[in-house]
Amino acid sequence: MTLDTTAAWLDRLAADLAGGHGRDHGNSVDQVVCRLLPSGAELAFVGGVVVKLHHPRTDAAALGRRLRQVTSGAGPSLWVQPLQVLPRRAPDGRCVTVWPRVEVVAPEDAALPWADSGRLLARLHLASGEAGDAPDRRPLPRHGGPARVSRALRRAGRLDRPAAPMLTELGRRLLKEIEEIEEIPTSPAPAVVHGDWHLGQLARTPAGLRLLDVDDLGTGDPAWDLARPAGLWAAGALEDADWRTFLTAYRTEGGPGVPAYGDPWPRLDLAARCAVYVAAVRALAVQPAHSANPAEALLEACARM
Repeated sequence: MTLDTTAAWLDRLAADLAGGHGRDHGNSVDQVVCRLLPSGAELAFVGGVVVKLHHPRTDAAALGRRLRQVTSGAGPSLWVQPLQVLPRRAPDGRCVTVWPRVEVVAPEDAALPWADSGRLLARLHLASGEAGDAPDRRPLPRHGGPARVSRALRRAGRLDRPAAPMLTELGRRLLKEIEEIEEIPTSPAPAVVHGDWHLGQLARTPAGLRLLDVDDLGTGDPAWDLARPAGLWAAGALEDADWRTFLTAYRTEGGPGVPAYGDPWPRLDLAARCAVYVAAVRALAVQPAHSANPAEALLEACARM
């Protein structure tokens, strides 16, 4: 799809949407703003509408089940709601979802919502008992955490960096551990899991914080949703106070991803190491080779694994 064709198609789509999200913002074709995400998906901002063109590998049927999940049961109290429940197809065949434009939590925000996000994640995981299957009775896919490790391993193999061999070997070992732990009959009961949670997956709305990004939503061990902050804390990239605030709020709300008392690390260890690994590979892949290394703490953590 050419840029002009994309812009014209997106503008027509926004104009057709109900609810006054598009044209009454005065947008025109030249006001379509597109942003490529590290995942390979693309966001297009058109007035008050955000159109997401998903990665070409996206399974349309699974995406549809994820959308129905977030719009049913407890979903509206947890997630930003799509403007359309079913995915569309772009002219180039990619899956497309349509969302309202919202204020996304940014890392540089003065007051990061660690406590509120811990409570929100706990409610997501607890709600799974009443919404464990999509309304069409077909189960949700497996959450996307392990698949992200697989993609990071492939990416590590393409890196032209001194750390590439270490990261490749580590990725293989992590995938082996994932396979082994999933074969244990006493693995935690599956919950509905975001699959790629971090603070940037939160929106500030008049009703409070809501979750964003359904691409990795699925069933599995809820500890994976705690993995990013846990891993960053273990790597020294998250303050002790922030980690304690987040974990305490999650536990107080009854979140099942860790025990209510005692050491949470036996439940978090593997998922946290996977999160650090994925973050380190991504940081190396997107930064210029000659730049200062913002992934240094992550790479040191990977080397210790």
